[in-house]
Amino acid sequence: MNEPVELRYDFIHKDFLYLHRTTTYNMGTFYHRHEAYELYLFLRGNVNFYIENSCYRLQPGDLIVISPEEMHRSFSLDDTEYERITINLQKSYLHRLSTPATLLSACFHYRPMGKGNIVHLTQAQLEQFLQLTGELEQALSSDAYGTDIQANCCIAQLLVLANTVFQQASFIPADIMPALVRQTMDYIEGHLAEDITLEQLAGLFHLNSTYISRQFKKHTGLTLRSYILDRRIALAKSLLGEGLSITEACYQSGFSDYANFIRSFTRVTGISPGRYAKKNASPPE
Repeated sequence: MNEPVELRYDFIHKDFLYLHRTTTYNMGTFYHRHEAYELYLFLRGNVNFYIENSCYRLQPGDLIVISPEEMHRSFSLDDTEYERITINLQKSYLHRLSTPATLLSACFHYRPMGKGNIVHLTQAQLEQFLQLTGELEQALSSDAYGTDIQANCCIAQLLVLANTVFQQASFIPADIMPALVRQTMDYIEGHLAEDITLEQLAGLFHLNSTYISRQFKKHTGLTLRSYILDRRIALAKSLLGEGLSITEACYQSGFSDYANFIRSFTRVTGISPGRYAKKNASPPE
């Protein structure tokens, strides 16, 4: 029987998606990805933010950049009002806004995956960011002539600001991810093509398997099985993008059953491996 799909690949169907939200209920989202870039500005609340194998206690004014490949999760620790601004941006949209001299996606890619995602804005930078998002909100709420261009201008200015801040940043946030969870993730990443069991992890860390499983679920929102499935599918996507056949991607990403690979890939990503390979094939030189 198939395990329910706990992980998500969220699809952004517009050029960009802007949200300014305040909630008072517990935001216990599990690890997920977006098929788009994300700018995230934390304004207030009591929140832990997880990115790949790191976890950070957020402070008002923290700006986070997340690439489509990076798993992430926000977790509100209590019912304090949690306010944030998120902007999801399609790859093709960023490409259109960029110029040869100004690559607006640079801040998402200059660093190792899962590292260097956070900067803390100065008061002046925060005020500039909020002024631009306020103008963006006004443009998006109006159907007056030219507001679409005004919205694009605001997005472009926000991305220039974000890139400038990250280029100049020396901020190093404290990583509070428990060592057990980080080590479990690192072990899984290094052994994706092999059989990975909870019993193996228990022997490796000399800990009770139930304890490992509960700690992992507490901090990721995912079962170990779901997390391993996600990492294998992410690896398979990368291999298919490099031009490997579906069969090669299947077995090199750790799936022992071809039919299960096809079914799992399609169920999680919403597209079959064959269609994904065609869609992401590199054009001939």
